[in-house]
Amino acid sequence: MSASDSFEDDLLRAMTRTGEAFPPQGPAGLAAGGLARGRRRWRRRSALATVGGAAALALVGAGAVHLTGGSPAASGPAPAASGSAPDSGAPAPGPSTAASSAPSSGPAAVSGGELLAAFRAMLPEGRVGEAEASGTDVDGRPGGGGSPGASLVLDDGRGRAVITVSVARVAENDPRRADSGCPDRKLVPYDACTTTPLPGGGALTLFQGYEQPRPRGDTKWWSARVTGKDGRLIELSEWNAPQRKGVPVSRATPPLSPEQLRAVVTDGFWDRVVAALAEPVPYGPGGAGGAYGGQEILATVAGLLPAGLKRSEADAGDSFANVVVNDGRGASLVELNVEDWSGPRHTEPFGESETTPDGTRVKVRKQPGNPVKWTAEALHPDGLRVAVSAYSSGGPNAVSTRTAPALTVEQLKAIAAGPEWKLKR
Repeated sequence: MSASDSFEDDLLRAMTRTGEAFPPQGPAGLAAGGLARGRRRWRRRSALATVGGAAALALVGAGAVHLTGGSPAASGPAPAASGSAPDSGAPAPGPSTAASSAPSSGPAAVSGGELLAAFRAMLPEGRVGEAEASGTDVDGRPGGGGSPGASLVLDDGRGRAVITVSVARVAENDPRRADSGCPDRKLVPYDACTTTPLPGGGALTLFQGYEQPRPRGDTKWWSARVTGKDGRLIELSEWNAPQRKGVPVSRATPPLSPEQLRAVVTDGFWDRVVAALAEPVPYGPGGAGGAYGGQEILATVAGLLPAGLKRSEADAGDSFANVVVNDGRGASLVELNVEDWSGPRHTEPFGESETTPDGTRVKVRKQPGNPVKWTAEALHPDGLRVAVSAYSSGGPNAVSTRTAPALTVEQLKAIAAGPEWKLKR
């Protein structure tokens, strides 16, 4: 099984388990919970890559607009008074006109056509094709569960490139807010990344990396991500190819510079979109948060690692952590993920597992490749799931520096099944 296949399986199981274990909180809450678990797993391998996935999901909602064929794009990324209209003939609103169009009685829904027109107006000149969008309107109700977003292919004369944007409104304790910021560079190689605070609260992250870690491919993936005190989560992604995967690159770099990415995600038009979304629902007990915080995981595993290992480059997040260890024969990355599986859950991931005397179910996977990855996954009797992986290199995308991970399979099993791990009630 490839690393990509393994991730997709983990994500599917996590989303399914999340939907069964959460108390009813509406489709948006369930989807956010599933994506949050997938996000944490994906962040360890490809960090912000779910931006593209979120944008794709945004196009599935009601009110979607689909446009095919080429049409001139509006000039940008400045506000678009001089920009061309979309194929439907609707004007392309800039920030000032969009804000003034909302009725005083409350925020108006933003249709897919309006969102697409405004988005196109923020982009550089060129021809646009394969455009689609969805707005905040569901059955004519603003904030009724819409998933606003847009996707298009822009050709500015230097090659076709796909660009996507998605908008969401998330609660203060939503795990997606915690995922803001630059990724762990030893896990996700990139060319540049910065996170800066924004006036009035919130933050902007500008990322310049790759769709897949090199040398697997040359498709560049650049993105901008904004979080705000009002709950906004705006994600913009672009690639130097007409598709994210499976096609040759069409240009040296994506069309928008980091400054242009910043201009798009901070454009005033998004204020209207965010205002039209429903108030975010806070996560309650049993939500997408993990059973352990990252620093707690690091503290616990410090007492479980074999003696004689030199530890360095530790990193931690919500319910996961990693540390590089070295036994004198080369660096070896160790990843840990700790989650509460005490609610209704699927147990098929442990269908071919062994059971320890205390009832802990343990399963081992050996993934060949460069680097080699060995994983021990334990489901404790109280429902706590602990997964520990070790690599034959200092990162999942780094070339092997040793023939096998620094931890043996038996050592990984001992760490995952250790009695020190207790579900916090």
